[in-house]
Amino acid sequence: MKRAFDIIFSAIGLIILAPVLLLIAILIKLDSKGPVLFIQGRVGKNNKDFNIYKFRTMRIQSEKGGLLTLGNNDSRITKIGYFLRRYKIDEFPQLINILKGDMSFVGPRPELRYYVNFYNEDDMKIFQVRPGITGLASLKYRNEVELLKAAKDPEAFFIETIIPDKLKFNKEYIKRRNFFFDLKLIALTVVKVVTK
Repeated sequence: MKRAFDIIFSAIGLIILAPVLLLIAILIKLDSKGPVLFIQGRVGKNNKDFNIYKFRTMRIQSEKGGLLTLGNNDSRITKIGYFLRRYKIDEFPQLINILKGDMSFVGPRPELRYYVNFYNEDDMKIFQVRPGITGLASLKYRNEVELLKAAKDPEAFFIETIIPDKLKFNKEYIKRRNFFFDLKLIALTVVKVVTK
């Protein structure tokens, strides 16, 4: 049921949002140099790598400034990128990932391989399911970039504090997951985005 839901609603979403996606692509190209999409390797189900799709919200070669985004006003973020990030619109291209089967609407957020290398054996159980656009950890850490900005050592804070806490919530999701729980998390995500 979960996979059927993902296929049907990601396809419907891509069709309905096609004009909006085209408009966003044009705005990104007008706002700064570089590709429309940001494509990055992440770790998915069964601990396998895949490419995640997002609308590009940063200037090209921004990764040279570090893997973490520090605050919503990170100087690497473009003007249109700030708006896209604020309302999570930069995540829309992940509907393609869902349709392909790389991701689901709900599940642990897919992490970079670099950070997955810090996981212990028990942490690897989160790879039993497809990663998602939203989930328990995503809802708790909606303001993650601001927490990182306030940290004395953002990289250490992310590895030593945020990652373990996210893993705790992701393991809780693995225990509680079912179709109706997924629908509840989707609804909570929509409410939080709309009321932000």
